Amino acid sequence: MDTLIHICTNPALISIILLCFLCVKKINVLLAIIISTILAGLTAGLDISHIMNTFISGMGGNSETALSYILLGAFAATMAHSGFTNIISGKINKVVDGKKYVLFGILALIAMASQNIVPIHIAFIPIIIPPLLGIMNKLMVDRRAVACILAFGLKMPYIAIPAGFGLIFQNLIADNMIQNGVNVLRNDIWKYTSILGLGMIAGLIVAVFITYRKPRIYQEKDNSAPEIQASKFLLKHWIVIIAALATFVVQLITKSLPLGALVGLGIIFSFKVIPQEKMDHMMNEGIYLMGYIAFVMLVAAGFANVLKETGSIETLVNTLLPILPSNIYLSSLFILIIGLFITIGIGTSFGTIPILAVLFIPICVKQGFNPQQIIVLLAAAAALGDAGSPASDTTLGPTSGLNADGQHNHIFDTCIPTFLHYNIALITFALLGIWLLH
Repeated sequence: MDTLIHICTNPALISIILLCFLCVKKINVLLAIIISTILAGLTAGLDISHIMNTFISGMGGNSETALSYILLGAFAATMAHSGFTNIISGKINKVVDGKKYVLFGILALIAMASQNIVPIHIAFIPIIIPPLLGIMNKLMVDRRAVACILAFGLKMPYIAIPAGFGLIFQNLIADNMIQNGVNVLRNDIWKYTSILGLGMIAGLIVAVFITYRKPRIYQEKDNSAPEIQASKFLLKHWIVIIAALATFVVQLITKSLPLGALVGLGIIFSFKVIPQEKMDHMMNEGIYLMGYIAFVMLVAAGFANVLKETGSIETLVNTLLPILPSNIYLSSLFILIIGLFITIGIGTSFGTIPILAVLFIPICVKQGFNPQQIIVLLAAAAALGDAGSPASDTTLGPTSGLNADGQHNHIFDTCIPTFLHYNIALITFALLGIWLLH
């Protein structure tokens, strides 16, 4: 009975449940996170001024990510104003030719490329997707399927492919395992997380070919189907491609996405693809495209910092440890659910890894997990919730493009569909991987 009371009164649990409730009730995500942060602090007995100071100081935890989004937003804006994205959209329209599954395949490939090949992350979505809404409307495509496709492309590559964001994610897993006493090779991480990528593929197949296969009618609005005209590639468009490749190379070498984006912008402006007098306009448009998402990520980092200050996540785990089952598969399920719970709240799988590593790696070692199983478990537990969290870029990104005409709800058309299809699949395939690696 005491254990149940401690669980039900845990500040982390209460605040994350409130966050989900407020989002379902269509309260703005930014405001919902701030309200949930204050409640977490108050229920933990913190003074309101201390809560806000901790919250604001913690926002710096995602400062690099936020800066990356702003710069990549500006980069995406320059691509649009150069006519590059107009050409790409026109060519997509021509290739699709009324075949929705061809469109789905193209969108999945573009989303995957944004993580590993040209790492502009979600910055491509508000540029590429709105011009394609008219095509989707004509094909009566259910945009929930597209949200799942985009989430797949944003999420699966960093789990299973060791390049771009995947390299960062997998190095983070290796570093945290080593710091907690489990020696692994960074180059081996992808070999064991690949099974989670198969789980993502299974979730995508279910979403596209079963759940959302039926036609869905949307109203045709003026801004939902802008005229798309393909034209020939000019010298300036090749410079944009070179800038994108330079962004990728610099990011790989320096491990700094903001620096990579800055180099890409420098190339575009140096070769006058965009006139210098429009530089301020491009930066402002980048802030317009990605600023809201950047601020949500900053606020989510502040929320995570307050939860860390309260110690409520550690308390929750320690409360549950005595009832942790000795069976390796039940223990794995328990750890995965805790990971899901944490990531939904803070909205970042990358930020969840250090928390889970400290809490669970010693437990896994004690219970006889081998390093390969720990890799799968840690990667899955961190990735769970990223698809489905209202504060995650995996959900905020698709919504920013699909809701360009006001007909796509963030919670009900992006968060819930991606949550159901990918989190269930990740849990299932993580347990399968632990069994295969036993």
